[in-house]
Amino acid sequence: MLARVFCSALVGVEARVVDVEVDIARGLPAFTTVGLAETAVRESRERVKAAVTNSGFQFPKDRITVNLAPADMRKEGTGFDLPVALGVLTATGMVPEGAVSGFLICGELALDGRVKPVRGVLAMAMEARRCGMNAVMVPHANRTEASVVRGIRVYAVGSLSEAVGFFKGIRPLAPEPPFAGLESEAKGCPVDFSDIVGQNHAKRALEIAAAGRHNLLMNGPPGSGKTMLARALPSILPPLSFEEALETTRVHSAAGLLGSETPLITSRPVRSPHHTISDAGLIGGGQNPMPGEVSLSHNGVLFLDELPEFKKRVLDVLRQPLEDGLVHIARARTKITYPSDTLLVCAMNPCPCGYATHPGRECRCSSVQVERYQGRVSGPLLDRIDLHVEVPAVSFDDLSGRKKTTEEPSADVRARVVAAVARQTTRFEALPIRFNGQMGSREVRSFCAVGQDSRDLLEAAVKRLGLSARAWMRCLKMARTIADLEGCEVIDTPHVGEAIQYREIFSQAEEREPWETTCPS
Repeated sequence: MLARVFCSALVGVEARVVDVEVDIARGLPAFTTVGLAETAVRESRERVKAAVTNSGFQFPKDRITVNLAPADMRKEGTGFDLPVALGVLTATGMVPEGAVSGFLICGELALDGRVKPVRGVLAMAMEARRCGMNAVMVPHANRTEASVVRGIRVYAVGSLSEAVGFFKGIRPLAPEPPFAGLESEAKGCPVDFSDIVGQNHAKRALEIAAAGRHNLLMNGPPGSGKTMLARALPSILPPLSFEEALETTRVHSAAGLLGSETPLITSRPVRSPHHTISDAGLIGGGQNPMPGEVSLSHNGVLFLDELPEFKKRVLDVLRQPLEDGLVHIARARTKITYPSDTLLVCAMNPCPCGYATHPGRECRCSSVQVERYQGRVSGPLLDRIDLHVEVPAVSFDDLSGRKKTTEEPSADVRARVVAAVARQTTRFEALPIRFNGQMGSREVRSFCAVGQDSRDLLEAAVKRLGLSARAWMRCLKMARTIADLEGCEVIDTPHVGEAIQYREIFSQAEEREPWETTCPS
């Protein structure tokens, strides 16, 4: 007898429907799985056999063939256990024929018949809805994750016998209630802007970066507050939209990092990997490809502290993800694409000892050491970073409170950021982008028109600083964001001038001789 059950396989962060065809024929007892199944899927036959027997059902002593179609797509993971078991029980008549039609089913089986959670359930539920299926059956621990998807019924089961009883009509299950809603607020941020003394120029750069999703590099001596500024950035980020929350949650679900108590990620993720990370850990990949840090920070922040300490090869693989917002991983048997639309924030010292720009400390690094240290970060990568900010050492007057200044809280800055993002949302309503930093050349020509004075200023900057075509476009994008923060529809000369100054630091550092960055030793 032949039975057919639908389940799903993960390809990157996307899900693909898989037909589980179970055929039971007379012959010597055997259990064969075909359809390009990797080791965990092939081992499911042992789990399925033990789970069926220990759940009180009779396992057939015939020749069983399980085909996972399409046969040319690689299948991996343990989510095929439950659909295979239900396919076997349907083929033997223990589950009514046609009862499982219209369902997409996933779940791992324990040897005693319990249904254990699997990764990627959110993507599977979204794929089931896209394919027009009526409902999904998921492990009980994944029920809240699947209920985020609107327009499809979600049934959660804790054991194989519970699933069989439901399909036989003797154990009714109520569908899970839909997800209540999205609450995205900057709660629990460890650092507020009001906690940071001074550094108003760096705070302004963080505000522009958060409002337009512009990459940022902070350069300054140790103890100047670079890491503290980066930790305060989440407190001014705009809230996630529901679509962004779904995209972000899908990546974390595919990576198996979504807890049962967090069905939907409602705040922008912030990832801060150590500088010993590998290129596969940062970008993604591995023998069984998984999302890397740049994808796990999708729609959030990727903070790279001590930037030159990262391996140069690791940093250089960031170029394409920063430009395209996607990571393409090609293997012999598969090609996977992960989203990587993230806000990159970096921090570095000016030299190996860190005190080349410190007014009160003497730098003892040689010119060769400084050149080698700064050369660890390639020019093409620096060119993809919009804002380059000097973070000087904090003065004693600022630390002691002698200046009697009041620092602006994050709530006030965030209000301006949210207002600027709302203007961008209206502007890009008909386009597949959300922030000024995501604009391409066509959008820049449409939305970043400048007057003659601003054009003359840009021309002078290109000639004096040697800005590349990419840097020129990034200046226009930053000027557009600065105008949005000011509530201006037209980009004015002050907006362009402020944008240019964030590129001027980088250009001057490129032109400066190595010995000019150090104090004489």
